Amino acid sequence: MNNLLILIPVALGLGALGLIAFIWSLKTGQFDDLDGAAERILEKDPSEGSER
Repeated sequence: MNNLLILIPVALGLGALGLIAFIWSLKTGQFDDLDGAAERILEKDPSEGSER
């Protein structure tokens, strides 16, 4: 029983920390351009020049 008195607040604290980190990542724009990287890999790099 004493273990639960320690584990429950620790679990709630870690959950709150994860929620805060997720909200921070949303506010800083980490998930704004999901398609940009997928499309950029298909484009030819302009600094490469012509390939033979």
